[in-house]
Amino acid sequence: MRPHIQDPDGSVAAWAKSFAADNRGRTTDVLGRMLDVFRDTFSYNAREAEGTQSPGETMRSKSGTCRDYAWLMIEALRRLGFASRFVSGYLYDSALDGGEAGMLGSGATHAWLQVFLPGAGWTHYDPTNRINAGYDLIPVAIARHPGQAIPLAGSWFGNAQDYLGMSVNVAVRKLGDVSEPSVG
Repeated sequence: MRPHIQDPDGSVAAWAKSFAADNRGRTTDVLGRMLDVFRDTFSYNAREAEGTQSPGETMRSKSGTCRDYAWLMIEALRRLGFASRFVSGYLYDSALDGGEAGMLGSGATHAWLQVFLPGAGWTHYDPTNRINAGYDLIPVAIARHPGQAIPLAGSWFGNAQDYLGMSVNVAVRKLGDVSEPSVG
């Protein structure tokens, strides 16, 4: 529940409090309004650079990647007193089964967050695609900070001419419908 980063100008705290300022609705309503703001006023900006922007930078630029959106929402929720954590994994996108991506962040590693809701437990929220819960989010790593959930890291030692290269391809596909066995 404790924020991980400093908020020197108070902008993250002020932004967070704006969603709960009038005390209207339930906790899930506050979370829904926050997801709406990402969808309606932020621009997804894919980048290959490692790391995550600060929440303040994501707010100022109103743009970022899935990991930037998740990190901003986590730090905002912590300032409202919610336990929340960073999730890295994959996003199932049925459009990919047809060869095209329909959701932002699909077809590669994806990031979102979990927030602890009393009575419901840890619940998934994806500010990039305005998804909460469901089976389309496939978690691989869960951590307090994005730097603790690095999807791929490593080193190679040897002579330069010995390196043959490396590529990693991940395809998230639906295997079939899961149904209850019939009892006869």
